Amino acid sequence: MNLGRTVFSQLISFLPDREFRRCVSRYDGDRRWRSFSCWDQFLSMAFAQLSYRESLRDIEACLRSLSAKLYHMGFRSQVARSTLADANESRDWRIHADFAQVLIRIARPLYARDPIGVDLDQSLYALDSTTIDLCLSLFPWAKFRQRKAAVKMHTLLDLRGNIPTFIRITDGKTHDVNILDEFLPEPGACYVMDRAYVDFERLFVFTLCSSFFVVRTKKNILLQRRYSHPVDKSTGVRSDQTVILRAIESAKAYPDTLRRVSYFDTATNKRLKFLTNNFALPALTIARIYKSRWQIELFFKWIKQHLRIKQFYGTSENAVKTQIWIAVSVYVLVAIARKRLGLEASLYQILQILSVTLFEKTPKFGIHLTQVTQRCSMGGSGELPTESDRVRGSILQG
Repeated sequence: MNLGRTVFSQLISFLPDREFRRCVSRYDGDRRWRSFSCWDQFLSMAFAQLSYRESLRDIEACLRSLSAKLYHMGFRSQVARSTLADANESRDWRIHADFAQVLIRIARPLYARDPIGVDLDQSLYALDSTTIDLCLSLFPWAKFRQRKAAVKMHTLLDLRGNIPTFIRITDGKTHDVNILDEFLPEPGACYVMDRAYVDFERLFVFTLCSSFFVVRTKKNILLQRRYSHPVDKSTGVRSDQTVILRAIESAKAYPDTLRRVSYFDTATNKRLKFLTNNFALPALTIARIYKSRWQIELFFKWIKQHLRIKQFYGTSENAVKTQIWIAVSVYVLVAIARKRLGLEASLYQILQILSVTLFEKTPKFGIHLTQVTQRCSMGGSGELPTESDRVRGSILQG
């Protein structure tokens, strides 16, 4: 009985292969390689991300055991551990960075109408970074502290769909605020950031670009109150003030007025103070916008737990960046498939199910994923499907 293509093959069918070839051509990625193409490299690393492979040896062993299925999965050559290691070390990581941006441009319109939990019509972005600890003796290029190495993944996250729109990978010593120089704010959009990004010269760029920001204020910032606006304290808002900067250098860097909102968070029993250049939105909405910043913390936690970006298959800067960008591509690819297939399951649930069903054959894996997710929900466990679940899913599809 022909049950269709493998789940892995159907998933990668959402990849725009013509755009991938353009990225490869841009950096001459296949030059001097006789058989193992950039496409084979991408598929091997994507397989490793989706199936949680521990090492290059693990990748090679698993793909070798599936050699009869490789061609139908899109591979055009056998995958050897040494060949994959050489590809990760020598092929320009920007091939995969550019391709990730292609996927991001495809994914963002699919989530443009998704709710964000805040009464806001314009785009809402969260900016933050996560530090990935490394061993200094193995990664000497990623200097962080005297006896420690690390890389930082600076990310601008579109909160409609939690799609990363901007990523920079730097060594651990790069300060977060420097990333504000790396992108131009989108007019009309709102950006939410923590205290690490309080630099008034850089924040004034947002005002000049007709963009809005919401940041947590620092204790040592000197402000002078101009006006106090009435607030409903039953909502948690304690004050809503128009202020100016008192320090001479800060006032030169940001000559306009600012808005300071004070909010008492009952969940943490803390009083929080925010600065923004948006005077139109209600004070409670400003507080809720900052609260939505936790989505990027959850994104970092999620991607570290469910994709391979904490342990690396190579030690060079090129290999590390290649692995991170392919992990981002896999995340966005699953997000694209989720929308195009109309799946209600979360990205976490989809990746769980994919990890154990990659090589099953099914006519339409979107239906298969929906059925397995429903069975998990009915069981109330929310855990990975068992082997019997997978067998029953195959029977249902047959």
